[in-house]
Amino acid sequence: MDLLCNAYSNDSDDEDGPKPQPDTSKRPKLENPVTQTSPFQPLTRTTQNPVPPREAPVPGRYISKRERALCSSLPSSPQPKIAPTQQVAGFLASGSTLDSNIRGDILSLLRNKGKIVEKQGQMSEKMSVALLGHTRAVNALHWSSTHAHLLASAAMDDIVYVWNVWSSDQKIARKLCFHNAAVKDVKWSPQGFSVLSCGYDSTSRLVDVEKGVETQVFKEDQIVGVVKFHPNNFNLFLSGGSKGCVKLWDIRTGKVVHQYVRGHDPILDVEFTSNGKHIISSRDVSRSNVSENNIIVWDVSRQVPLSNQVYVEAYTCPCVRVHPSDPVFIAQSNGNYIAIFSSTPPFKLNKYKRYESHGVSGFPIKCNFSLDGEKVLSGSSDGCIYFYDYRSSKLVKKIKAYEQACIDIAVHPILPNVIASCSWNGEVSVFE
Repeated sequence: MDLLCNAYSNDSDDEDGPKPQPDTSKRPKLENPVTQTSPFQPLTRTTQNPVPPREAPVPGRYISKRERALCSSLPSSPQPKIAPTQQVAGFLASGSTLDSNIRGDILSLLRNKGKIVEKQGQMSEKMSVALLGHTRAVNALHWSSTHAHLLASAAMDDIVYVWNVWSSDQKIARKLCFHNAAVKDVKWSPQGFSVLSCGYDSTSRLVDVEKGVETQVFKEDQIVGVVKFHPNNFNLFLSGGSKGCVKLWDIRTGKVVHQYVRGHDPILDVEFTSNGKHIISSRDVSRSNVSENNIIVWDVSRQVPLSNQVYVEAYTCPCVRVHPSDPVFIAQSNGNYIAIFSSTPPFKLNKYKRYESHGVSGFPIKCNFSLDGEKVLSGSSDGCIYFYDYRSSKLVKKIKAYEQACIDIAVHPILPNVIASCSWNGEVSVFE
């Protein structure tokens, strides 16, 4: 009976008052006792003894005043400092963008670009530089016209790399990770030191390469698969997306100037004609009218299609390219050949000429013209690079580059015998 009276002598553990002395002969066992190697000693605050670890309280368990006092006296563990997320987190400067460390013969050719005559017409012979960094398929390559020793690449690993191709030190000059999903295309701005990229995060992003700052973001309601700068007004660029809309953007305002819409089929590629007055778009048409809207030629200012029956065969075209001087353009066909068209009205297909020895096999294989326009270059599903004579359409040369499909071919803007290529397994190579 005395024990019950002592147990309920106080209304609460929190009230002040005389505390009953514990019976050491029948001391209750604590749920989380402190390990002792000697007979029980009262706990005292001292800096010599190690601090017992703080355990998370069990929900619903009663905590006595003694345990609360002990927990409040323990030093709190310092919380790790988390740096705020900054935009520069998407930028990594690995090497230099300067041309001070590149090969002497390349540097001499680049600085005397107006005097290169003896190399005109020469073709690439073998791989000279292998650029390793991407972990997934590379979708696009583009040389800088103002800094011709730099090459940009966009890949399915969400990364845009800027390569200092002939540097004797680090090849990766910049690693740009501003996109949240796979990157489909990349283009150097003809003015300034910036790259424009687009991808599956439904944005086009303009990044200052030197500072590593994302200067502008152009958001859309569709996956953006291709971007292209205007040949005469560098403040304008085209974007083509998965909902069939081609948009003309003004960088100065960040707004859409014109839109070109015909159906909802994804845009595969866009290209300006040499005078910048017309746009050529290629679409992934899967319905019965594939022969009508596969390739469309648009009037830039009036936003109307001038012709939608340019290519009447039932194959989609993942790539279109305009000749550097002649009024023609070519289109890579999923029929395993390259077709050639007139880039002036009435935009006719040349039925007597095609370039066919390579394979496409459903890959987004791209094609291009050589610097002088006398060769047609193409990737291939067999991993080779094909060189065709522009005028005769005959196969001139084939280089085995990769084990998997060769996706894109980028011709150097100054050195006619230099090209860059990329593959479906993430490799980037330069051939001389």
